[in-house]
Amino acid sequence: MITKIEGGITAASGFLATGVHCGIKRQKKDLAMVFSTAPATAGAVFTTNKVVAAPLVADKEQLVRSNSFRCVVVNSGNANACTGAQGLSDAWEMIRRGAAAAGVGEHEVFVSSTGVIGQTLPMEKVRQGVVEAARQLTREGHHDAAEAILTTDTFVKEFAVSCGLGSGVIHIGGMAKGSGMIAPNMATMLAFVTTDAAIDRAVLQRAVGRASDRSFNRISVDGDTSTNDMVLVLANGAAGNPQILQEQDPAYEIFYQGLEQVLAELSRLIVRDGEGATKFVRIDVVGASSEAEAVTAARAIANSNLVKTAIHGEDANWGRILAAVGYSGIDFDPEKVEILLSGLPILRPNFVINFSEEEAKRVLQEKEITITVSLNCGNESATFWTCDLSKRYVEINANYRS
Repeated sequence: MITKIEGGITAASGFLATGVHCGIKRQKKDLAMVFSTAPATAGAVFTTNKVVAAPLVADKEQLVRSNSFRCVVVNSGNANACTGAQGLSDAWEMIRRGAAAAGVGEHEVFVSSTGVIGQTLPMEKVRQGVVEAARQLTREGHHDAAEAILTTDTFVKEFAVSCGLGSGVIHIGGMAKGSGMIAPNMATMLAFVTTDAAIDRAVLQRAVGRASDRSFNRISVDGDTSTNDMVLVLANGAAGNPQILQEQDPAYEIFYQGLEQVLAELSRLIVRDGEGATKFVRIDVVGASSEAEAVTAARAIANSNLVKTAIHGEDANWGRILAAVGYSGIDFDPEKVEILLSGLPILRPNFVINFSEEEAKRVLQEKEITITVSLNCGNESATFWTCDLSKRYVEINANYRS
């Protein structure tokens, strides 16, 4: 049984966290630290952007050189991206400083940054922040940590579950940030997850990849993929369960379902906090010939600015939805397509249109809307989550560096 619990990133046994203000941002918390009291294995996925921020370069090297991790240091307000040799040097210094402050080996530390691209880190402030964060690590510090990683976000994003295994209970919890530069192209934000499950590293890595594909890779706010995106999962085995060594183990499926639930909820929280968003939109593509084609069609709809602005304007412009499916590249018969808005039939097969504009307007006035597209050419389906696109989005991003 999987049950929602409190605790965010420290819901799992043996994890501590905190968030402090070190001065990268004017007033708000801007440096977080997560710490495991026992060595942990790690699984991660990173941005597909060709432009990769310095912290991710360092983290990828850490994954190659080490099998054991204890600490994550994250700053907000500065992405440390496109900063050349100095940026990479600063990322490695963050690792060294984090290790010294937390009392662990340099090979046991990950770093992450988020914020404005093209500016070097104010390292004197970061140094002080790392020392202060290490002093303040507690089990209760999860909310402060989740707050410290935010940029244009308007609320903290945390979620955790407990999962009953035959041998006991494991816990999985996480925190995420993101409200702009969000597109389904891994990972399109930052997410940090911890678990006290004992699980083989290779098995964990495959689980993280699969769960990310079904969560963070199925959300879109604006179609942009950041330079700093990553999902990182640490597993320290503190729950004492027999180690999960293969995907055929019945315990693996329970663990995986819990992990996917945490990642999916964090991804939906990001969409709900989309910059300037006023509506949360679920997109269900059903009746596809394959899951891959359903995903492709749903992605096209989720990324369509014309669909998103129509939703914001509460206009049942079904032609924009059908057009997005049409240019997605999948093979389907347009005359077989049906489109529903929150259960209200808008387009029927053979391009039959017979709906009340007033009823459609009422449906689109709701804060949560479901777009269902039935292709009627198979039995596969996929779900994406997105939001509307408003004037406020333009205002926020026009003044992002101000």
